[in-house]
Amino acid sequence: MSEHLDCGCQEYNELSRRSFVAGAGAALAAAAFPAWLPRVVLAESFVSTRDVIVSVFMRGGADGLSLVVPFGDANYYSSRPTLNVAPPDSSKTSKVTALTDYFGLPPAMSPLVPAYKAGQLAMLHAVGNLTVNRSHFDMQRFIEIGKPNDPNLITGWLGRHLASVPPVRTSAPLRALGLADGLQRTLYGAPKTLPIADPANYGIAGSAATAQARADFLQGDYFMTLDPVRSAALDATNTLTLLKNINITAYKPANSATYPNSAFGRSLRSAAALIKADVGIEAVQIDIGGWDTHQAEDPNAGSLFRTMTDFATSLAAFWADVMSPGGAAANVTLIALSEFGRNVRENASLGTDHGRGGAMFVMGPGIAGGHVVTKDWPGLARDQQENGQDLRVTIDHRDVLAEVVSKRLGNTNLDLVFPGFKPTFPGVAK
Repeated sequence: MSEHLDCGCQEYNELSRRSFVAGAGAALAAAAFPAWLPRVVLAESFVSTRDVIVSVFMRGGADGLSLVVPFGDANYYSSRPTLNVAPPDSSKTSKVTALTDYFGLPPAMSPLVPAYKAGQLAMLHAVGNLTVNRSHFDMQRFIEIGKPNDPNLITGWLGRHLASVPPVRTSAPLRALGLADGLQRTLYGAPKTLPIADPANYGIAGSAATAQARADFLQGDYFMTLDPVRSAALDATNTLTLLKNINITAYKPANSATYPNSAFGRSLRSAAALIKADVGIEAVQIDIGGWDTHQAEDPNAGSLFRTMTDFATSLAAFWADVMSPGGAAANVTLIALSEFGRNVRENASLGTDHGRGGAMFVMGPGIAGGHVVTKDWPGLARDQQENGQDLRVTIDHRDVLAEVVSKRLGNTNLDLVFPGFKPTFPGVAK
């Protein structure tokens, strides 16, 4: 479960519990060494022009107006007399760091300023799904499968991408990882993909003193049996060997990067170690919760502040470690998005309710960063808001994802990845 406090609606809390139960079931299934568990071996050195993608889902409906503050609109302050971040010229200690003359980052998000100034971080605002729906469950599904309102589509957009392109290295069977107890829907349909919540501690349950002996027993006992049992057992031991050889626990980040000791920070640290180990990983999916803020949503202190701080410091560490000048792996793109934003106006509980347009982050050396990207910015005046309460969606999140898939992941078969959708690239990828 998320270590972040989800001050959320009943639906989101129920969704989180369902995800935990499903994840626990997946973990039990993995312990039985299923036949689909891919065989993993240390691969030869390889350099590809196709990026590794790290996909981050900010589950719970992240408040884009707190993540990237439109301080240049006076309606932001009148709509949120309590839940605001002071403008850059304020005498207050906690105030916005201006990125443009209209948008800026609150103190919790300021660790991302170096990546932005280096031109490797683009932020997009008023992003979301054009389908109007305020259900966490529905909107997360629509985004993960890459198409709204299609109950027959069960694979994820990233899964279909991986299924429709050859591996960057044919001898490296493990292509993608979901850093979770159960595989996230985004990766459904991806070949040679595993859910592993903590790669640093992945192993056979039981005493560490006898782990190698039990692994040797599996290797020897099942070697002469028939498939699929034989392959499943050998694949499991090969996976254990791979992760042991990488030794994620001893991994030392580059450029003195320091990851927070949080679930999200540890996941990004593991992703960095796996990418740098050059084992053929092409995609990593990571989740961060804590965004369903119906009450006590102070962006300067409290639960939301802590979640934003964790998010920003973890991304900043990953950028310094993997992407920045001197980082060890240049061909990496990270995207982060949420199912929807929050209501423009604060509620009586000093929180915000489910909204529409939100913020999206795209980071990497192949990204045209240093910009806050908008399209016909809708504004925050009451008559500019959707249904008189929400930031309008003016950028379909699939426009951004499709551009990354096309330009950074080398897959132009976008109608397969995003069925029935004709994207308009916003210009964030080189």
